[in-house]
Amino acid sequence: MADSRPLADILRPQTLDDVIGQEHLVGLHGIIRKFLTSGFLPSMVFWGPPGSGKTTLAYLLATLTKAEFIAKSAVNTTLSELRNIVADAEKRLDTTGKRTVFFIDEIHRFNKAQQDSLLPHVEKGTIIFIGATTENPSFEVISALLSRCRVLVLKPLDTSALTKILDRGLKFVKKTIDDKGRKFLLEIANGDARALLTTLEIAASIVKSKQLTIKHIEEAAQRKMLQYDRVGEEHYNTISAFIKSMRSSDIDAALYYLARMVDAGEDALFIARRMVIFASEDIGMAQPTALVVANAVFDACHKIGYPECQENLAHGVAYLCLAKKDRSAYDAYFAALADVKKYGNLPIPLKIRNAPTQLMKDLDYGKGYQAYTNESYLPDKLKGKKYYNKKG
Repeated sequence: MADSRPLADILRPQTLDDVIGQEHLVGLHGIIRKFLTSGFLPSMVFWGPPGSGKTTLAYLLATLTKAEFIAKSAVNTTLSELRNIVADAEKRLDTTGKRTVFFIDEIHRFNKAQQDSLLPHVEKGTIIFIGATTENPSFEVISALLSRCRVLVLKPLDTSALTKILDRGLKFVKKTIDDKGRKFLLEIANGDARALLTTLEIAASIVKSKQLTIKHIEEAAQRKMLQYDRVGEEHYNTISAFIKSMRSSDIDAALYYLARMVDAGEDALFIARRMVIFASEDIGMAQPTALVVANAVFDACHKIGYPECQENLAHGVAYLCLAKKDRSAYDAYFAALADVKKYGNLPIPLKIRNAPTQLMKDLDYGKGYQAYTNESYLPDKLKGKKYYNKKG
């Protein structure tokens, strides 16, 4: 009978040596290898992007320590189910001495009551809890549970790791792939091994020929190849066009270039970061709330991620485009910085120096200072110089 499991599950590593990527965790000096060598396995939270190996590592830790492995998703696991699983784990530990690795995917979707229910059992060691999340656990996991866990950060798989996984997948499905198809598949995978293998599996199942091409990958992924390299010239051309469109208040062009970046898989936080910079650099004092909005967009992208955060990006881009523009603060700061570099640390006027001791007071530190005057407090060499010129 043919194996009906998804390709990503079939090819799941069975030993640490089979794991591709995450060298900082599973390599010769990695923390996970140290846990296994010492025989000590703490509760953990795996924080990393989709398809980076969180479930695989949890499964391996259970297998290699001969523990029972229970895997659930926070999306559809109830509080009563949690209690039953913990009760079974406690009974198993008491009767057989066998420990239970309780893995919860998307732990950030658990509410406080559900997370609270795990606390006493993690504390007692009834279960070895491993939570997986794509979100920052500092925001999404309650502090009491987080303090009882070791947080391990997984990185997006790089091209080298994805290439090895792709070759392993091609060997299993008995296919080859041309260079353009390979490059496109590696790019749209965006560091996600599961996405890569899923697309490969679909392409292999719908194509009779032995060799896969870019057209087959596009059909399987339902995406066309865009001329956009996230580390190449087109990356910089597109972000430049995006910024300059916002600077010119061309909302249609800005949204178009935003859509191009999002569709090509550009990092949402990279886009949002540029928007935060733009809010101060180009809008500044004309509409100070722009920085608040841009920061809110960045925070939303950080907490939500794709695909939903594209709506937050679009909202923020529209706001920044329509805002009035004023580079006065930006220009003033860099003019001041130029003088700092030119003249070095010029003496600060005595009147505005701090005077915490009697000796400093005797030396006239702080003498004659009065708040809310219009006098210049610049060093003597720069007296009267104007950096900031308010517009309007």
